[in-house]
Amino acid sequence: MQSGTARTKGWVLEFQPENRQEVEPLMGWTSSRDMKSQIKMSFPTKDEAVDYAKRNGIPFAIHEPKSRKNLPKSYSDNFKFGRIGSWTH
Repeated sequence: MQSGTARTKGWVLEFQPENRQEVEPLMGWTSSRDMKSQIKMSFPTKDEAVDYAKRNGIPFAIHEPKSRKNLPKSYSDNFKFGRIGSWTH
């Protein structure tokens, strides 16, 4: 399976939970009374996200994205003539 890179260029602001989650005893569902945990705000740049948080007094922590190897590969490469490596089955 190949992972895509769609929606990976922006920055997201998520609120920290203010209340802990509770387990509903009958069905086992997890619930919370914290409505801010449902909010996710997207920003095109890190600076815009930081400015918004500072302007509105929101405490924040920055998590830098991890770098990934960009190995473009297509499904047809598995069947091409002259493929490096033998079939495993």
